[in-house]
Amino acid sequence: MKSDKNAPLKLSDYLTKEQGLELLKKMLLTRAFEENAEEQYALGKLHGTMHLSIGQEAIAAGVASATKKGDYLLNTHRGHGHFLQWGGDLNAMMAEFMGKANGICRGRGGSMHIADVSMNNLGAQGIVGGNMPISVGVGLSIQLRETDQVVVALFGDGAANEGAFHESLNLAALWKLPVIYLCENNRYAMSMAFDRAFTIEKISDRACAYNIPGHTFDGNDVLSVHAAVKEAARRARAGEGPTLLEAITYRWRGHSKSDRQAYRTRDEVKEWMEKDPIPRFASVLGVSAEELKALDQEARERIRAATEYADNSPEPDVNTIMEGVYA
Repeated sequence: MKSDKNAPLKLSDYLTKEQGLELLKKMLLTRAFEENAEEQYALGKLHGTMHLSIGQEAIAAGVASATKKGDYLLNTHRGHGHFLQWGGDLNAMMAEFMGKANGICRGRGGSMHIADVSMNNLGAQGIVGGNMPISVGVGLSIQLRETDQVVVALFGDGAANEGAFHESLNLAALWKLPVIYLCENNRYAMSMAFDRAFTIEKISDRACAYNIPGHTFDGNDVLSVHAAVKEAARRARAGEGPTLLEAITYRWRGHSKSDRQAYRTRDEVKEWMEKDPIPRFASVLGVSAEELKALDQEARERIRAATEYADNSPEPDVNTIMEGVYA
């Protein structure tokens, strides 16, 4: 996938302005959801920790807009935005976040393990890179059923050093499975900086070992994400096999709520915050600061209503504790 790195992508080549506005609204909703999550956590209303993707919203928007209904998603622990932008129910997600009985997973999944099989969102696993072998199975299922679906397997830069990464890409390439491997490279695997863990400049360079395309792009640019995923999906649907994508981005918050972030400087964080994907895409759409503020307020009102819904939702009945347990 070759492109002029200096030439900005044109909106009209990929999306209508109306489609772009819908993506912007979803990005704003994701940002509002996660900022609200921080508030709810501080109030003691959430169980366990959480992993926020604030600053990475463009990737979820680009993935969702470049795939089709019926495709599969294998998410990560930092996947709130992907769940929402894949079409997840906001109220059910908020209830799940708070461990309520009418959450999308009946309060069992919480922040990290939200899934919705009815939408082919297969959720996240408790093991870093654990979704990669699963992607091979899903891809094989698609191939055997002879459908034109694809599966998007998301992972971070840390997971790219797991053995399952290499094993999965090798088998998916060998069998030409319709899998899109998308690395959300936010430069840190917990506290491990990228250049301390890799001898290569780009994770996508590893694609050549499996004789598949690899492409690295700006993960804070919605159109770059959309274009890369769209092309990878085209290849997959045509029976040409998997693609390894790498979106360069940055998480504004720590790895989790327990992270003191001693491994990076405030100046570094500030530099990346100036690359905020939301106002950047708003500028592409010609949305003014006043219009963006109004859209943001709409998103926050939706989050307020969803929070109220979750607050008023019932706690799980202790007598159901063994339901859904199969081993």
